[in-house]
Amino acid sequence: MITGVSTASMFMREMNEDALTILNELGVECTEIFLATYSEYSKEFATLLKQRAGALCVNSVHLLNTQFEPQLFSSHERARKDAYDLLNWTMNSAKIFGAKAYTFHGISRLKKSFKGLNYAKMGKDFNEMISVCKKYGISLCLENVHWATYAEPGIFKEFKKYCPDLKGVFDIKQARLSEYPYGEYISDMEGCISHVHLSDYDEKGDIRLPSEKGKTDFCDVFKQLKDAGFNGAVIIEVYPNDYKEYIELKRSCDYLNEIIYKIY
Repeated sequence: MITGVSTASMFMREMNEDALTILNELGVECTEIFLATYSEYSKEFATLLKQRAGALCVNSVHLLNTQFEPQLFSSHERARKDAYDLLNWTMNSAKIFGAKAYTFHGISRLKKSFKGLNYAKMGKDFNEMISVCKKYGISLCLENVHWATYAEPGIFKEFKKYCPDLKGVFDIKQARLSEYPYGEYISDMEGCISHVHLSDYDEKGDIRLPSEKGKTDFCDVFKQLKDAGFNGAVIIEVYPNDYKEYIELKRSCDYLNEIIYKIY
């Protein structure tokens, strides 16, 4: 098992390439690169990221999902084609900087017109996406997100009936926002969790870095993850205003490493 920090934790504080330099200098072990816009999808930028990563292991790639992920499920021929062109483009870049997993949100469920999930149809769509990602040596990993495809426990198992190669990403922050117990998501993805996103919260309910000052029982979190067969990358993902100094990111990784050592 390995701990790390997502570049999303430094969004709007540092550009991606500079975030990687800082994480590498801090001695963080791994990262998830959050590509935020189209200009960051190019081969040239991917090569720069690979250089800046240094000793960092790049576990996964995360995209600003609303740019094209919902259109991968579209019945509109042109919209779907453009979305798949972008999928190939981004996965090729991810291959260059070494990512092995793609953290995926899928559709948005924010509109009142949302009528529920068509598992059979979307399962076929997922299989097509999985096939594209595999060409670049990358696994498609559906993340639990309270406003997107995987909004409540049980959804992952339903999709697995149609797409057995689908992997999952457990995000504890999103589980809190969904108001379902996080253990229900871990159980739902049992045996299929690619990596996890961890954060903590304080007495006011505000998001914070994982630490002994927080309210999350991470011993219980890791016990449940272990029971679910997970032994992958543990990536801290918070918002840039949830901490002050960058050294806190490394300290948070060290804190999680101590608990992982006890449980595993």
